[in-house]
Amino acid sequence: MENNSRRQFLIRSATGLGGAWLSLHWPAILAAQNHAREAANSATSPAFQFFSPEQATEVESVAAQIIPADDTPGAREARVIYFIDRALVTFDKDKQPAYVQGLRDLPGAVQKLFPTAKTFGKLSSPQQIQVLQAIEKSEFFELVRLHTIMGFFASPEYGGNYNEVGWKLIGLGNEMTYEPPFGYYDAEYNKGH
Repeated sequence: MENNSRRQFLIRSATGLGGAWLSLHWPAILAAQNHAREAANSATSPAFQFFSPEQATEVESVAAQIIPADDTPGAREARVIYFIDRALVTFDKDKQPAYVQGLRDLPGAVQKLFPTAKTFGKLSSPQQIQVLQAIEKSEFFELVRLHTIMGFFASPEYGGNYNEVGWKLIGLGNEMTYEPPFGYYDAEYNKGH
């Protein structure tokens, strides 16, 4: 039952992304996915283009709470941090100030709840959830949430959805077309081949 509600949440979140917004930003999104794929396949740790290594650790920790690993891989295992980093230097470059401000505010939220803590990433999972509940209405959290979901469901060909973990979670295969009832267009496409 818990997996079903998690699956339903992820499906609803993924379908909530506006088609018009995606169409407008599609080339840059593909570039971000390509960067994520190259980063994930690299033998060495890739250099971040927007985040410092410390910032990347904090954002990755937030993403790991948005889509946590349990009996299935989560955002960390899908390597969404590389997708997010690339997004902030390409199609969502205008969102950089929200991330900068959010990363400035995050230590204060951590200190307010846990005065002896050093960083968000070093908190226990229940403590991280408390901090995220305190900032869940912020633009920063909403952006990390959106970028995490995008990176989690990105095409593995381009990155972000490492080993198809996002697709496997919702039962989606890596196919060019799907048998009906998934769509009239797929059925028509398949008739021609």
